[in-house]
Amino acid sequence: MTAIDAEVELPGDAPPQVDNLDALESEAIHIFREVAGEFDRPVILFSGGKDSTVLVHLALKAFRPAPVPFPLLHVDTGHNFPEVLAFRDELAARHDLRLVVASVQDYIDDGRLQERPDGTRNPLQTTPLLDAISDNKFDAVFGGGRRDEERARAKERIFSLRNAFGQWDPRRQRPELWNLYNGRHRPGEHVRVFPLSNWTELDIWRYIQREKIELPDIYYAHRREVFQRDGMWLTSGPWGGPRDGEVPELKTVRYRTVGDGSCTGAVESEAYTVDDVIAEVAASRLTERGATRADDRLSEAAMEDRKREGYF
Repeated sequence: MTAIDAEVELPGDAPPQVDNLDALESEAIHIFREVAGEFDRPVILFSGGKDSTVLVHLALKAFRPAPVPFPLLHVDTGHNFPEVLAFRDELAARHDLRLVVASVQDYIDDGRLQERPDGTRNPLQTTPLLDAISDNKFDAVFGGGRRDEERARAKERIFSLRNAFGQWDPRRQRPELWNLYNGRHRPGEHVRVFPLSNWTELDIWRYIQREKIELPDIYYAHRREVFQRDGMWLTSGPWGGPRDGEVPELKTVRYRTVGDGSCTGAVESEAYTVDDVIAEVAASRLTERGATRADDRLSEAAMEDRKREGYF
């Protein structure tokens, strides 16, 4: 058989099948490498949650066997779950990643920020985030936002240009035809990059299952004392609660997303394993933010406002 004959596709040969997760992974890795080649000082926003943990896993794959060529940045509200902070520190140490922490508490202590009457600190993250980006001269900031999460995220580009004040202007966003990304920016500006834009919550969990990615234990069902507020199960902590009339109950719950403890609710669940979680998410008709994040309920345009200000 000649070399030419060997290249002829024989009748009945099926073309190779590309798994959906393989395609999503390939796209994300391409984006990581594109940013590494185009920008000087990228950084990964890392909260210890499932999406940012998947981001780190993809970055490790993108550059292996070399180390990930940029650090992690966490905006710590001071109201984070202890299990998540412990996981954050352990993951950074395990992979020898530099961790930059911007503390909301530091800004409150020195008077640059004031506590909100409702005790929620998620909206206070914007100033520490933008200062950390500016102080470290980060020019590309990876985030774990997905378009299926919320309306403000649904229309976001993968490369999202931000001005010198960290603000988002829809008129300055560029088209991304044929997966061509334009990272041009002026001095002082930066680009937010969202490699998981086209993933869904179910994709994330199926990828976690396939890649055997470790997560904080609170993503799985466990017994916890919670109380109900505004239709959500919250847990007590340094952020306050329960208030008068809010009765603590011991329930089996898990968290679909992690963030500021004052506004991140748990859901009643018997999902103790990744397989259980996948079955639960597949049957759900609410996104994790819509179901468990009180900060997104502050107004109809809460996330849109925060995006314009420079948080998301």
